[in-house]
Amino acid sequence: MIEIIALEDWHRLEWLPLWKGYQRFYEVDIDDGTTAETWRRLMDPAEPMFVLGALRDGVLVGIVQFIFHRSTWTTGDYAYLQDLFTAPDARGAGVGRALIAAVRDRARAEGASRVYWLTREDNATAIALYEKVALPTGFIQFRIDLPQE
Repeated sequence: MIEIIALEDWHRLEWLPLWKGYQRFYEVDIDDGTTAETWRRLMDPAEPMFVLGALRDGVLVGIVQFIFHRSTWTTGDYAYLQDLFTAPDARGAGVGRALIAAVRDRARAEGASRVYWLTREDNATAIALYEKVALPTGFIQFRIDLPQE
């Protein structure tokens, strides 16, 4: 059975390997300072950033991090599901689906009008799930990376 919980500060040591696994999957290396600041924000009730975890038999096997933000298209906030990761040995057991549903339910409870997310176009396993729980938008992401000083 999968249980979804809001992570608390004492979960950091369990969260970190999943966060690092997410980075390996996307072939990025987020520095320790940014990781520390991310965790601080996720734990700060004044921040619009949140983290939920999926427990299976009491072990953290998945995480989802999401952000509420305003939109010019609606009066309700949007929930941006920024990071979703399931431990490799827990994949195919409904962990990702449960985490997405938990974000959807939280967003609904907060009065948000949309939950959305991105994935790489070659992430076929995730896309197969996403097509079952959400609608594709047809949009393509563009970005400009700005160096941090």
